[in-house]
Amino acid sequence: MDPKYQRVELNDGHFMPVLGFGTYAPPEVPRSRAAEVVKLAIEAGFRHIDSAHLYNNEEQVGLAIRSKIADGSVKREDIFYTSKLWCTFHRPELVQSALESSLKKLQLDYVDLYLIHFPVALKVGNLWDQISFSSVVSMTILYDDG
Repeated sequence: MDPKYQRVELNDGHFMPVLGFGTYAPPEVPRSRAAEVVKLAIEAGFRHIDSAHLYNNEEQVGLAIRSKIADGSVKREDIFYTSKLWCTFHRPELVQSALESSLKKLQLDYVDLYLIHFPVALKVGNLWDQISFSSVVSMTILYDDG
């Protein structure tokens, strides 16, 4: 079977494509290219799309996904979308708003997988001052709430 269509069952019973298309690009690559390459990835058969707040391209990635849904190429449930919580949003009171911000930029109703991007929690504005790891609890609550 083509690796693009192979899936692995997660411990919660959901299935995730084993091969994902990452959307990170270096700063010198125009963000507008993200929409173009994500559309091409979906056309090529990728169904797992990976992005993050840090990549600064969620609007373009969401545009590409919505475009391929609108033209009938895929349905939303065909796409497994992964996003990530950046390390300056680890405080429990910031986790939900960070996810909501990503969803607003993407103009999608949900993400399929929400990961901690970098396992060290940092204070906003200071790259190296660590804060508590309680964001894992907040992310679990978000998951349980649907």
